[in-house]
Amino acid sequence: MSSDAVDETHENARQEVIAVDADDNEEGLVNRLDAHTGDGVRHRAFTALLFDEDGRILLAQRAANKRLWDTHWDGTVASHPVEGQTQVEATEERLEEELGIDPSQYQNLRVTDRFEYKRYYENAGLEWEVCAVLQATLHDTSLEPNPEEVDGLMWVPYERLRENPEYYRQLRLCPWFEIAMRRDEER
Repeated sequence: MSSDAVDETHENARQEVIAVDADDNEEGLVNRLDAHTGDGVRHRAFTALLFDEDGRILLAQRAANKRLWDTHWDGTVASHPVEGQTQVEATEERLEEELGIDPSQYQNLRVTDRFEYKRYYENAGLEWEVCAVLQATLHDTSLEPNPEEVDGLMWVPYERLRENPEYYRQLRLCPWFEIAMRRDEER
């Protein structure tokens, strides 16, 4: 589906994401709405998993106004870097925008994994991403969630969630977070 056939007034129609090949090599820019509709376009993304000092992960419920995976539970933040931005820089920006978390509150933000996936969401679109996974530990868990981005927050014992996902089925987890968690060898 081209951007002609989608809602040109949607904020995503005014943004670009970085198209990539399967090895995460840049192939140019693509309209964000085009990347997430029709057959989609593979693009660069990230998901960040932040933990407290007790090994709990901070899950964020995506706001109901999100076009894809609205009200689903995600790792701490997820998004797309813009042209010229590293995954770490993009993550720092989203942590501040979505949760009011600044770099002084965490340590050792780093990329721990990268994977490609493609998932469709109802009749609204899809994600086809090469997704970097970043992790860090929060030593200051003060949060100021942005209600335009986040509807809920929850601290969950990470190892229990990883080892017993069936206990958490009612949460409706985002697919990229489930994949990142399943692949996680870091913890």
